[in-house]
Amino acid sequence: MAFGSFNNGAMGSRPQAEINMVPLIDVMLVLLVIFIVTAPLLTHAVKIDLPSASSKPNEMKPSHVEVAIDGSGVIFWNGEKLEQAALSARLQQAAAQTPQPELHLRADKTTQYQALAEVMAEAAKAGVRRIGFISDPSSKK
Repeated sequence: MAFGSFNNGAMGSRPQAEINMVPLIDVMLVLLVIFIVTAPLLTHAVKIDLPSASSKPNEMKPSHVEVAIDGSGVIFWNGEKLEQAALSARLQQAAAQTPQPELHLRADKTTQYQALAEVMAEAAKAGVRRIGFISDPSSKK
């Protein structure tokens, strides 16, 4: 540390290059005393009886309707043979449900595309928004 002297020589006019640590130590000791005093106050807690809540979500499995079309154009609704006129009524009932079921379309390899397109158009007209295609990739040509 640099100490002052009574000598007015060349050394007295030069700036001091050392950091004065005394004020830093004083601030540190004041902060230490403050933390020692306030630390026991932080351990006291107010006890509150809170209601318990369960966070179990409602499990609603989305239902699905399986519509199958065979090679001759016959339509099946969940395995039940169905006429073209009854198909639009059932599609409107399915579209009105909440949540709306997903429509699974299954068609044979020999099914005409026109029959499949007609069923898709009826579903769109009825308001069915979720349509999925079921295929069997393991079968060979």
